[in-house]
Amino acid sequence: MTAGTIEYSSAAGRGVILAAVLGSGMAMLDGTVVNVALKTIGKDLDATLAQLQWITNGYLLMLASLILLGGALGDRLGRRRVFLIGVVWFAAASLLCGVAPNATALIGARLLQGIGGALLTPGSLAIIEAVFVRTDRGRAIGAWSGLGSIAAAIGPFVGGGLVQYADWRWIFLINAPIAAVTIAAAVKYVPETRAESDGPFDVLGAALAAIFLGGLTYWLIEFGTSFAPAALAIGIVAGIAFLVVERRSDHPMMPLSMFASRNFSAANAMTLLVYAALGAIVFFLVIDLQTVLGYGALEAGIATLPLTVIMLFLAARGGELGARIGPRIPMTVGPLVMAVGVAWLSLVGAGTSYWLGVLPPLVVFGLGLALMVAPLTMTVLASAPEDRTGIASGVNNAVARAGSLLAVAALPVAVGLSGEEYADPIAFDDAYGKAMLVCAGLLAVGGVLSWLTITPGPVAPAGQEEPPRERVSTRHPLDCPSRGH
Repeated sequence: MTAGTIEYSSAAGRGVILAAVLGSGMAMLDGTVVNVALKTIGKDLDATLAQLQWITNGYLLMLASLILLGGALGDRLGRRRVFLIGVVWFAAASLLCGVAPNATALIGARLLQGIGGALLTPGSLAIIEAVFVRTDRGRAIGAWSGLGSIAAAIGPFVGGGLVQYADWRWIFLINAPIAAVTIAAAVKYVPETRAESDGPFDVLGAALAAIFLGGLTYWLIEFGTSFAPAALAIGIVAGIAFLVVERRSDHPMMPLSMFASRNFSAANAMTLLVYAALGAIVFFLVIDLQTVLGYGALEAGIATLPLTVIMLFLAARGGELGARIGPRIPMTVGPLVMAVGVAWLSLVGAGTSYWLGVLPPLVVFGLGLALMVAPLTMTVLASAPEDRTGIASGVNNAVARAGSLLAVAALPVAVGLSGEEYADPIAFDDAYGKAMLVCAGLLAVGGVLSWLTITPGPVAPAGQEEPPRERVSTRHPLDCPSRGH
């Protein structure tokens, strides 16, 4: 088994997809499953509101801060190795979460979970880009997108069921068997790949990137608190310093030349717009269904299941289409179709029928999402040099999370919502409609941006004219790399 030779329909191909989906899905699941258990956790551990917020935000802070570092380490030390270290780390931190005796211990364990998530998340995509034959990568990325979306969608169901019928601690303990299957699949089916680099690792660049992303993320999730402006200032200074260091370094962690690729820069700009809209849409829609239409939490989750079904069955097809005709049309038409669905969803209000007023626009939105998401991811990875797919995935993940965080932090205030008005059906209904129209506008701008900036036709891999500097190893993924690698 070697890199770039695995076919999607082969047993090895299915094994790679299984490992990548379970690993990234585990991290994605923990981003959503905890929310439904917070009330119970707070009562059981006698936690304050601030502690409950950090049980959620601590994970997100570490994940966003270190995700670039995780991608860079995978490129340098081996993508399978770092992915597996991340899975083991994540599972161990999950066990600590499950046995946490108090809120402070749980917050600490969640911070550790975020580190594990940062190590495994970019690796799951970089592995797919590195090991599959080029003609199957679009379909593989589509399958990863579609199956991975299920993890986020079932989070509220899993969390609600375990909290109601077992114990909240099981939302963390359940990660242990998932991690075991992930490790077994990765060891058996995933070949080792890495970039060839003879220079030292860019420690200063990695530190500055973490401070930049950490400061920005802290500002977003703690917007309005006394330390938030200082965090933003520290993040901006670190970001500027990072650019200076990367520009001058002989062995930069993130070569700025990656952004010379028009497709890479455009796809990340489009990611910022689209994922800002996606984060806000999910946030507002679920609350609207409960506050305005009177759905229970479980009903609201079930109401959004069509999105999961559509992604499961059609996301891989969207990837195949993007690989065949190029990403420009799917990345243009997809967001525009999504914008139509979201504009239609803005009409949802008190008394709206689910079957006539909620389900149809959700289906339209889901069809556009399935068409767009895999070609977008494929463009980001294909536009970066093959020895930088890990860092490219990390950049795109960081951009996506920043977009979602910014939208969820800023949009409620922009449409006139305060803390007390979230439970007021009349006030929330008015704000919801405005927010959804803003999201539709962001999606439409993303579609137009893709049409104007993405290169027509299939994407030629960066550096295709030269043989990719890619090493393949069959050694055990947790062995230390030998000198010269």
